[in-house]
Amino acid sequence: MSLRLGGDFCLVCGAEPPLFGDRMCEPCLRARTVLAKVPENTPWVRCARCGIVEIDGKWENITEADVWDELLHRNLAVHERAEDIQLAMEPVKVSDRHTLLHIQVEGVIDDLLFQEEHTMRARMANGVCLTCTRRAGNYFEATVQLRSSARRLSEEEFTRLRKTLDDVLDKLSDDPMFFITNEGPVTGGYDVVLGSKGLARAWGRHLTSEYGGMVVETNSTVGRKDGVDVTRLTLLYRKPGYEVGDVVQWRHQLWRPAAWTKDGAIMELVERRQRTGASWRDLEQAKVVAQRHELLEVEFITEDTSVGEFLDPTSWSVEQVRLPYDHTTGRKGLLMRHDDAWIGLPFMAVDQPEHKEE
Repeated sequence: MSLRLGGDFCLVCGAEPPLFGDRMCEPCLRARTVLAKVPENTPWVRCARCGIVEIDGKWENITEADVWDELLHRNLAVHERAEDIQLAMEPVKVSDRHTLLHIQVEGVIDDLLFQEEHTMRARMANGVCLTCTRRAGNYFEATVQLRSSARRLSEEEFTRLRKTLDDVLDKLSDDPMFFITNEGPVTGGYDVVLGSKGLARAWGRHLTSEYGGMVVETNSTVGRKDGVDVTRLTLLYRKPGYEVGDVVQWRHQLWRPAAWTKDGAIMELVERRQRTGASWRDLEQAKVVAQRHELLEVEFITEDTSVGEFLDPTSWSVEQVRLPYDHTTGRKGLLMRHDDAWIGLPFMAVDQPEHKEE
């Protein structure tokens, strides 16, 4: 081949233009250019106990498809001048531990389209994540103690309180330390041992919001690590001995808790229209005289401005009761039995009173 004096030519074979990067013709550039490189084998680790995967030193709960994508992007090296990269991958499982990843790569280098196919073997190894290691070693950071004030809670009430932990777990992020190490009834209550202080505090906030009561935190030092104290949290939740809508004896009068606050409850007086806030310390002497499910809803046979007559379902006799301050003609009555007498109660939002049709 004759070359024009002073003209451009391929530095490899001497071909005339067009020339591309590094002053080579297309055949020479293609022969000497690799669009992408992947290793023949790449390892990955799955926890043999729970199945989560280690990614860049962190354990994550991801699907196998996400694992293949992660391995591809972690191991794929493309030409420094490549543009418009397109990838396709087909995993083929050959055994429980080995999967072949068939990879198609397409990209543009110096305005030339390159297409390549590669195969990478993903080798799975078993490991044990930090969470499972800690679970196996009965690791814990916090103990939540469920207790009650004023009265002993029933097994059903403890079951209801415990179920709220499952509700909290469903709403929280998928933190591997959010696990239960141990739980069970103890004298006077129920204890739940948890892997995370954060989970314990989140549950405590939920309990006080839902059922009122107080949370008391105590931290104890159990050792030192890297110069820092290692502590464990004991979170005591003390549920009030009453629920919203119960009737309690407090300050020598009958009251009903209407709502919980951060530090106590909003109380409504039975005798007249009066609401007041009270702290848990103020309510320490409150005594339950009737639970809301024990209250009786009745139809009045006759009524005037102050007294209504109704049929006592226990004796089938006609009884009289003083009507509460909020009573309106034709509405049902809400009653309780106290000191051998019937007492009419004002309705609260929690009672959802029914009204007669006029």
